[in-house]
Amino acid sequence: MDKTITQNNCRILVVDDEETLCEALRFNLEAEGYAVDTAFSAEEALTMDLAVYSLILLDIMMGDISGMQLAAILKKREATSRIPIIFCTAKDSEDDMVGGLDLGADDYITKPYSIRNVLARVRTVLRRASKPSIDHADESDAPLVYDGLAVYPLHKTCTVNGTEVKMPRKEFEILMMLLRNRGRVFSREEILKRIWPEEVVVLDRVVDVNITRLRSKLGEYGRHIVTKPGYGYGFMD
Repeated sequence: MDKTITQNNCRILVVDDEETLCEALRFNLEAEGYAVDTAFSAEEALTMDLAVYSLILLDIMMGDISGMQLAAILKKREATSRIPIIFCTAKDSEDDMVGGLDLGADDYITKPYSIRNVLARVRTVLRRASKPSIDHADESDAPLVYDGLAVYPLHKTCTVNGTEVKMPRKEFEILMMLLRNRGRVFSREEILKRIWPEEVVVLDRVVDVNITRLRSKLGEYGRHIVTKPGYGYGFMD
């Protein structure tokens, strides 16, 4: 057991309409030293103070509000936008996985799963969340600036011509990496290793999806994220 993680008073929320699975996850996570709450629907979860959680384990197929919809709500709210999410779901297609990761989820586990695998993924995500983000090693929040585009590393904010642009953590980290290394082209493999360093399964297509969304959010500056066909991406003047 990784004591450095479990002794940090991490509180985890498990959201799944299968009560037996919820209780099994609760039992095993509590055995690892985590504080755990459960909700049997997205609607129930939305009645809770979600900002107190260090991690949310989330099923997708639930009631009137799906796990995907709940994740989108969480990512739009300032108080919950940075909480890591792991999808635990029976939806196992590539499109489902890409969609989940594109929403900003930190991992995607398909059912049936082993408890040991879930616990390992939980430790990995919490460990990563407790570290400074990629390229945040310095203490400065001096912005990375390109004309009207500015990225603030420690505050994890981005502005375009003075207006803040909201984006999930992975998109932000990709943008910061490209802007900090302006003129360099990164392969998809390099981007995956830097932005998803400890993921068990991440698809190349996830990089493409995040780049597409970044371009659309950056307006006139989106065109500076260029594609080298068959290789990867870079931020160019």
